[in-house]
Amino acid sequence: MIHSIGVLLWRIVCWLELTVFTLVLYALSWLPGALVPFYYRLFRFWCHSFVRALGIDLRLHQKNTRPLPSQYILIANHPAAFEDIGIPALFPVHSLAKIEVQDWWLVGRISMAAGSLYVHRESRESRSEAGEQIEAGLQSGMNIALYPEGGCKGRRIFESFRYGAFDISLRTGVPILPVFLHYESQDDFEWRNPQTLPHKIWHMLTTQNKRVNYYVYDAFDPTQFDDKAAYADYAHHKYLEWQARYLD
Repeated sequence: MIHSIGVLLWRIVCWLELTVFTLVLYALSWLPGALVPFYYRLFRFWCHSFVRALGIDLRLHQKNTRPLPSQYILIANHPAAFEDIGIPALFPVHSLAKIEVQDWWLVGRISMAAGSLYVHRESRESRSEAGEQIEAGLQSGMNIALYPEGGCKGRRIFESFRYGAFDISLRTGVPILPVFLHYESQDDFEWRNPQTLPHKIWHMLTTQNKRVNYYVYDAFDPTQFDDKAAYADYAHHKYLEWQARYLD
């Protein structure tokens, strides 16, 4: 009984913290863009606060045998909405997100102020513009995170990866850092249409298994590949291997 009350009180404190933090970040999001570096650090703390409020047991598993590169393009599978806060909570990255995220209540404004990049996935022109923004971000020293499956494709790895990240890696020389995401309670975390963000937040709050595992592996060296197709196929094969290891 005492333990249950303690857990409840802790959850209340975490949600109060997240609420205050969200309102502060929303207010700060209207300040001049020159404050972005300062704001981005607060954004990462906000991501940590959101993870705590949801009660998620987020664990980073360092499967890499070499140190992480000083700069990278982080790629990951994309089964859920949680990675939008889980990845920046663990890695100093600016994420490429679907353009609809800009319209999410409160969260969209915070995401924009933190320097997130956006793409209209069905628009060739938008994808081209996003590629230019990614290259500009890399030139300024950013790490970029994106999902080569091209969106939430379910709990299993999609049949192919899009070439964008691999093409940019080849042209810029920036290595790709692969992270495999494993949600132990897959049904509760998987984003399926026509579910909404409030749906998924409720599912994450009420899941009986809150453990989430993010496995980081050695970065892919772009000098080892002749073209973007071979590069993407190699990465896709590695993700299928990790899927067989952790999910099958």
